[in-house]
Amino acid sequence: MSSLLLTGGRVIDPANHLDTTADVLVAAGRIVAVGRDAGAAAPADVVRIDARGKVVCPGFIDLHVHLREPGQSAKETIATGIKAAAKGGFTTVVCMPNTTPSIDSTSVVALLREKAEKEASVNVFVTGAITKGIAGEELAPIGQLFKAGIVAITDDGHCVQNNDLMRRALEYARMFGLPAMDHCQDYALAMDGVMHEGYWSTALGLRGWPAVGEEAIVQRNILLAELTGTPVHCQHMSTAGSIRLLREAKQRGVPISGEACPHHFTLTDAAVAGSEAFWAKDGKSLFGYEPDPSRRPAWPSYDTNFKMNPPLRSAHDREAILAGLADDTLEILCSDHAPHCDFEKEVEFDSAPFGITGLENELAISLMQLYHAGRLSLAKVIEKYTLAPARLLKLERGTLSPGAIADITVIDADAHWVFERADTASKSLNNPFYGWPLKGKAVVTIVGGRVVWRDPSLAHNITLA
Repeated sequence: MSSLLLTGGRVIDPANHLDTTADVLVAAGRIVAVGRDAGAAAPADVVRIDARGKVVCPGFIDLHVHLREPGQSAKETIATGIKAAAKGGFTTVVCMPNTTPSIDSTSVVALLREKAEKEASVNVFVTGAITKGIAGEELAPIGQLFKAGIVAITDDGHCVQNNDLMRRALEYARMFGLPAMDHCQDYALAMDGVMHEGYWSTALGLRGWPAVGEEAIVQRNILLAELTGTPVHCQHMSTAGSIRLLREAKQRGVPISGEACPHHFTLTDAAVAGSEAFWAKDGKSLFGYEPDPSRRPAWPSYDTNFKMNPPLRSAHDREAILAGLADDTLEILCSDHAPHCDFEKEVEFDSAPFGITGLENELAISLMQLYHAGRLSLAKVIEKYTLAPARLLKLERGTLSPGAIADITVIDADAHWVFERADTASKSLNNPFYGWPLKGKAVVTIVGGRVVWRDPSLAHNITLA
């Protein structure tokens, strides 16, 4: 394996409170040195990457990804999902267990780990189901799954409705040091809703999914985390009430955490009604500039690419999520990458499956809404994609400390580009952000000291010799 020397970049490593211009030396898949004189120890045949004008940081981690294998490879495969991850700057993904069959047995965990080792150019960590078949009726063999190598338990895509069963799951998880990640949805309250319950659901004649359907489970999880002492991570938070509950619980020291997805802090339920209702804000886009009219998205009403679970919420909810990210109530950013076949989405809104893809564009959306909008520092955005998810799942990742595994993402925070449908690496195309003018992107992705992707459009600025 060749040694690498990344020179002249702005090195941001939240784990070590580092933000400075420096070189990074990599050898044998590990970080050797970080500093202005790091290159002094480089061998003569070192491969040099000119990172001037770029940001060099720990490899990004997405802890909420649906790779769809086994059993749903028409939507995505490990191979295609990993290509999308690498292109988006992610060196590690954590796959969800709602597959066919679900990841509720040691044999399925072994299958995925073996397949990932053979086919994946980035790290793939596996979560195990809380309940058998993700049916919410009987606990999965959590101890056996832990020994097989899972990093967390979750029934993502579903939510355990039986509170006592969830309590017992948390008690078992604590025995093995596993966090529980929960898709917060009270079925009795959400019922058969397909979009946020509010003005637009009424205007469009679509069944509403009320905010309280999420908040009731968030409160349940807070109480159970407090009772059992097991860390509970609330997935894809979407409502102002959920943020308030998490904030108050964290202040009391409850082992509870939450994540946010870019679509929930960028889009609102007005997007389902069409482009003008969402895109315009005082004559400008939500990002504060007037987009090129030729590139301006023109979405029809009832576009199923805006259908996800939890649904897009109100502008008030969107602002609350942004505030929660700013004050660290929400510690982690992720995609909830959920690919579906075209034919599944090309139906009436009521009948379409929930979910959108996100691995390739989530960094840019996050940078625009959080960093470029002045809500968070660049270091804080990077922390939510590196140190925070690594800490939650106890992964030996998310740092550039000497001796650490050399997972590195190089980003150009100011690069302007347009997310094109034709350029996607994912097998599925159910994404509402195609055609968007974006700012900021990953340009080099390094996993274990090996360059697994680099942006060809910026190759003239990144020399490999």
